[in-house]
Amino acid sequence: MPRIKKKGQAGAARNYVTRNQAIRKLQISLPDFRQLCIWKGIYPREPRSKKKVSKSSTASTTFYYAKDIQYLLHEPLLQKFRDRKVLEKKISKALGRGDVGDAKRLEGNASRPDKTGKPRYTLDHVVRERYPTFVDALRDLDDCLSMLFLFANLPSTSSVPAEMIARCERLCLEFQHYLIVSKSVTKSFLSIKGIYYQANIQGEHVLWLVPYKFNQRIVGDIDFRIMGTFVEFYMTLLGFVNFRLYTSVGLKYPPKFDAVKDENAAELGAFTLEGKTLVGTEEPKKLEDATHEVDPSTQAAVNEVLKTFQNGTEEAAAAAAAAAAKDAEGDGAADDEVQANAGTIDKFEPVAPGGDVLFQPDSSPNDHAKLFSNCTFYLSRETPRQPLEFLLKAFGCKRVGWDPVLGDGAFTTNELDPNITHQIVDRPPVQAVAEEDGEGEGEGEGEEDNQTSQKLAANRRVPGRIYVQPQWVWDCVNDVELKEPHLYAPGAPLPPHLSPFVRSVQGAYDPTVPLEEQEPAEEALEADEDADETVEGMDVVEDDEDNEEGDDEDEDGEEGADKMDAEVEDDESADEDALRQQELEAELTGAPIKGNSTNGKAKAKDQARKALSKKAREEAEDVERAKGMLSKKKRKLYEQMMYTNNKKSAEGQKLRAKRRKLEKEKAKGKS
Repeated sequence: MPRIKKKGQAGAARNYVTRNQAIRKLQISLPDFRQLCIWKGIYPREPRSKKKVSKSSTASTTFYYAKDIQYLLHEPLLQKFRDRKVLEKKISKALGRGDVGDAKRLEGNASRPDKTGKPRYTLDHVVRERYPTFVDALRDLDDCLSMLFLFANLPSTSSVPAEMIARCERLCLEFQHYLIVSKSVTKSFLSIKGIYYQANIQGEHVLWLVPYKFNQRIVGDIDFRIMGTFVEFYMTLLGFVNFRLYTSVGLKYPPKFDAVKDENAAELGAFTLEGKTLVGTEEPKKLEDATHEVDPSTQAAVNEVLKTFQNGTEEAAAAAAAAAAKDAEGDGAADDEVQANAGTIDKFEPVAPGGDVLFQPDSSPNDHAKLFSNCTFYLSRETPRQPLEFLLKAFGCKRVGWDPVLGDGAFTTNELDPNITHQIVDRPPVQAVAEEDGEGEGEGEGEEDNQTSQKLAANRRVPGRIYVQPQWVWDCVNDVELKEPHLYAPGAPLPPHLSPFVRSVQGAYDPTVPLEEQEPAEEALEADEDADETVEGMDVVEDDEDNEEGDDEDEDGEEGADKMDAEVEDDESADEDALRQQELEAELTGAPIKGNSTNGKAKAKDQARKALSKKAREEAEDVERAKGMLSKKKRKLYEQMMYTNNKKSAEGQKLRAKRRKLEKEKAKGKS
């Protein structure tokens, strides 16, 4: 007789364990278990049938893989947790005895990063286990950067120590320095949550969010212990990544850090990079130094061309060059042909109208590295200095100055510096108030107020300098071209700031395309009818207002009212006589009564509406006939696809209606 199987010893129940079972097996507390699972990347699992997996009558809610818990048994951090638990017991016993000195001594030996920011354990082996290759670490860098940039902007509290915030800020600034040196930033977007950045690091696209530099308010319903656990791991991970990235470009890690400059809010300027030249710049030098073998026939042809340039005219040189090209044989002729075609690149164009448009090849893919290289920027004190400085330097600008109020590390703090080509301002032009005689003389000679250190008065502009709003920088970065500055002038209505991470889909609403080019014919016809109705309504309202004004004016004298009534009665009687005459003529001749015919515009709209409705009916009939030929499975799939398309088209129609309304309001405001 076979042995009877007991419940929970085979099948799915053997593959899962509850959280309480895992804690008893590891012999640690619940907070330590959560911390260990976050670091090791072990998360709860949802079984298919909780009833089969549960080994007790009570329904368990949290399950883990049994193999994951078995894997945690060999973790060296378990011993660290147990040692910390023993030390905490000793501290509590010392406090129970009243021995405060002994308790204070033991407290100094405790490993509490949530209090001191300095753990006595390392997570280096955990990082190596979770990310066997460097590419794996780069792919998981999104959440890491978003969390560290968030904590770098938080105020220090009892749950978030100042040491942890300082280390997060330092790691983030080191990572930004690498992005500036390697020119890896590709896109950026200003959103309500913060500023999104995207960088291409060794072929991997990394996207992270940086909050705005506002005073953050710590809310009590947030569990910073769990967030702090993630931050501990992410700090170790970013330290590894920064070291690998710095060494890959020939820089020394960590860079030199000046604490004095950091206290004066220098931020990026507090670091000094040291090391060899970039790896990317060494290879071209090696290629230039290498020796090349030249074909004798090609060299002779080139010498003849040089002689003709020295002795004859340009026409003779061109003829000699053509003759030399014919005489050249073998590889020399092929090399000349390749060099002649080197300036042109292939373009991918759709074969049929409405086809997919492929990404066009770019002859200079690294143009974003030199976007602002010929510019010198000055940041006014009302502008966000940190993101502007980072973006400008990441796209080739090495000369960024700002007001002394914003901190140290500026290229120049003199607003009247003649080398400045662009100034970024974020306030509308204010009408200057005429100063009285004698006022303003001698100001700024002896003492200078930091809050009023701007040299120029209101509405004063330096001749030859371009003044733009901060959005100009982001739009230039996303489109990799310098935008027209007059569209971003101080006080001017800014163009829409669109997300560069959203791809335009065919048939969907595109805010960059004019409204007339993307709205369907039916929607355009309805919009015209609505516009006509609004115009007629406005005419009726104006007529009513005119009648009301006439009534108010006629209250002053009864004679004017009598005259107006007599004129209106005469007009009405004349219209009635004309209509009656038409009826009599129609009765005598037997022809229909000739009424007021509609104008040509109304007829054209009516005909267009009928044509569109007829076309829609024909298309619907064709679709129904085609659906009848499909199988049941394919018909359902087609209906789901059409439902999704109709939903998207309805969203696009709403957006176009909003845009049409805004354009009408703008037109009314201008008129």
